[in-house]
Amino acid sequence: MDRYKILKTLGDGTYGSVVKAINKQSNEETAIKKMKKKFYSWEECMALREIKSLRKLNHINIVKLKEVIRVNDDLYFVFEYME
Repeated sequence: MDRYKILKTLGDGTYGSVVKAINKQSNEETAIKKMKKKFYSWEECMALREIKSLRKLNHINIVKLKEVIRVNDDLYFVFEYME
């Protein structure tokens, strides 16, 4: 998460909160979803239906998942930023 600078909060939902961030190296704007549930292993993270679906889907009408980050039992999804 050190690669990203948080700019502002975009929303908060049942499963997580979303912030707008910028990649410090590439200056690319991203949306980062932080899951509220704690995840204690990579296997637990990769078993999520959301991750399985988003990794396989590639369509112009679906926001692209760029990467999945797990830091200190917190799980983050990094998406392309859309207005």
